[in-house]
Amino acid sequence: MATKNEVEHFLSKFFVKYKIFGVLYRNRPKNAQTLLDLEMSPSERSKVIESIKVADYCEGPLDDQLYGLASMWVFGKTYKKHELYIKISIGAMSNPVICISFHIAEHSMTYPFKDK
Repeated sequence: MATKNEVEHFLSKFFVKYKIFGVLYRNRPKNAQTLLDLEMSPSERSKVIESIKVADYCEGPLDDQLYGLASMWVFGKTYKKHELYIKISIGAMSNPVICISFHIAEHSMTYPFKDK
């Protein structure tokens, strides 16, 4: 598990890069199904990503087994009373950040930095 400072540092780097290069959303069936099920537009999805805070942290950094580019971090957000599982990565240098997962959580999520 990362420290609060490590999560802050990751999010700071993530959002700087996000503002410059944008975000690449992985085209996975459950990610697309979540948008349909929640009647969420792509711009609403971006707003959810942009609203991620340290308190939304769940786990990471995790090794990127698929591309080996950068560590992956998991966050959770609530949207229309559904908990969302969001896995993001800084991605490759001079390229967009990556949203690997954006779907309704399949298990309960733990938020170590969320105030009780």
